[in-house]
Amino acid sequence: MTAFGELASSPGTILMLAISFFLLYLGIHKRYEPLLLVPIAFGLLLANLPGGNMSVTQDNVANGIAHMTLLEIAKDHGIMNLLYYALIKTGLLPPLIFMGVGAMTDFGPMLRNLKLAFFGAAAQIGIFTILISAVAFGFSLKQAGALGIIGGADGPTAIYTAIILAPELLGPIAIAAYSYMALVPVIIPFLVKLTMSSKELKINMKQQDKLYPNKTVIKNLKMVKIIFPIVLLTLVALLVPSSVPLVGMLLFGNLIKEIGTDTNRLFVAASETIMNTATIFLGLTVGATMTASTFLNSETLFIVVGGFFAFAISIVGGIMAAKVYNLFATKKINPLIGATGLSAVPMASRVANEIALKYDSRNHILQYAMSSNISGVIGSAVAAGVLISFLS
Repeated sequence: MTAFGELASSPGTILMLAISFFLLYLGIHKRYEPLLLVPIAFGLLLANLPGGNMSVTQDNVANGIAHMTLLEIAKDHGIMNLLYYALIKTGLLPPLIFMGVGAMTDFGPMLRNLKLAFFGAAAQIGIFTILISAVAFGFSLKQAGALGIIGGADGPTAIYTAIILAPELLGPIAIAAYSYMALVPVIIPFLVKLTMSSKELKINMKQQDKLYPNKTVIKNLKMVKIIFPIVLLTLVALLVPSSVPLVGMLLFGNLIKEIGTDTNRLFVAASETIMNTATIFLGLTVGATMTASTFLNSETLFIVVGGFFAFAISIVGGIMAAKVYNLFATKKINPLIGATGLSAVPMASRVANEIALKYDSRNHILQYAMSSNISGVIGSAVAAGVLISFLS
């Protein structure tokens, strides 16, 4: 009745259990993105407990699980497969999470500093750099696209792209994306130290605003913040239709937040109930795809390593874009703002602000960093849409 015999004969399973314990340690003790990392790590634990029947079975010719009804999946393959094929394979949960992210996002800092939003686009360079590199290493174009999107530092976007382009790589891509998001407080300071001088780190954005004040002032910010998601969605839908499921839900969530009391119940549901429920099921089911047979191979190792380089190149790309801008601009920009052109909101901005304060206790750059950070969310979703359009 016990699982000791099966566990002893499967060293790969023991290693996967060790990985799950390590991720739980990072999420619980180190507090690295616990809302994301704890469900994923626990799903990984459930999937690798021998005899538990809680791992996700990938569809293939032998089992034809994708063509079964939900009741048949639950009966033959267990509850975790029911959740995975109903919520993940359909692509339902990532857009719902984007709706929650939009409801918790304030586009005000970006609208007041639209110039800084371009650094969110510059930071997407890691996506396309790793895409090309992955193809050179033998991955298919679809797999390379799914791998490259890790550079956007956006878990739901990475999962959504992997579901469409390379579902067989969903587990390691999700783990890589969320792990590097959780390690933002470690990765950004390390790369900043390698690429920036103390003089650049001391550029005070508020002093620059006083020396060179903005000529355009938004008189009715509330109205602009209501109109903005509607206009942006229309433009994005016309240019990159395949990005609408993510960008559309992001902007809908933001719209019901900005309208105010008339849609407050919708805002509360999107930002709390729906967001939290979607996060739980997304984490558990994605973690459950990571069994020893699917995770412990050279392909997964490349995904983890390649994902790190995609992440790092995106950060450095944003920093370098700010450096180039400063060569030609009178009003200087702290390159830390370029480092926040990721989708890891608001962690990347908080980390950048803490670094700036270490070099100048009066240099609060949080609102400026959020401009780039928020635009990075939109940028990664649009980049995912571009990849899906060309590769699916």
